[in-house]
Amino acid sequence: MAEQITDTRIPTVIADELHIVYRVNGTKTGKGSATAALSRILKRGGEERGVRKVHAVRGVSFIAYRGEAIGLIGSNGSGKSTLLRAIAGLLPAEEGKVYTDGQPSLLGVNAALMNDLTGERNVILGGLAMGMSREQIRERYQEIVDFSGINEKGDFITLPMRTYSSGMAARLRFSIAAAKDHDVLMIDEALATGDRSFQKRSEARIRELRKSAGTVFLVSHNNKSIRDTCDRVLWLERGELRMDGPTDEVLKEYEKFTGR
Repeated sequence: MAEQITDTRIPTVIADELHIVYRVNGTKTGKGSATAALSRILKRGGEERGVRKVHAVRGVSFIAYRGEAIGLIGSNGSGKSTLLRAIAGLLPAEEGKVYTDGQPSLLGVNAALMNDLTGERNVILGGLAMGMSREQIRERYQEIVDFSGINEKGDFITLPMRTYSSGMAARLRFSIAAAKDHDVLMIDEALATGDRSFQKRSEARIRELRKSAGTVFLVSHNNKSIRDTCDRVLWLERGELRMDGPTDEVLKEYEKFTGR
């Protein structure tokens, strides 16, 4: 009788031969009405001339489990952010499937911040967008502000977000997202936006999220942040999954590849 292999880990994200394709319009503007353009497309079988396809993710497969913190690394344009957007359900698959257990939260999307509103109002809106009650937001409000550190040099929380630097805005987004436990939290470069003190707070919070049975994906060009935060790494190049394994093993090969 064959030995039965069991895996007691609980999967949260499964990518099965996932392909993501962008369609980019050409620079030329077509003549005529939209109705005429649609007629031309239908006659040609659905493709308009001047539309260029960009194959951003190519046949990526992996399984993520509860309690994992997974780093996503790769050269610029390798498909890291596209993969996160696909997991969040913001991009349709050209081929293959993405399966998720629970609600994936992509940092900067679920925290729906508005530039003309104050930081204070955005904390409330961001919390509501993530499914927190007003009472929960009130209870965690000061913790969110203190975590972000944006009030350390003035009362910035009462100012419109258009007055914030990009780093301040990113820190506030992370602080709002980190105030709630997530099934799957995806972070795109947020840890590169603050001083070392903020980075340490962020890394500690990611470890807490993992302990609460969540899964964290972190996109970063900072290998030290990946080493300090993640136990597993997915390395993408030109949309393909080049390597998937323990952090030290993957980063060692990646650093050989990049010469860093």
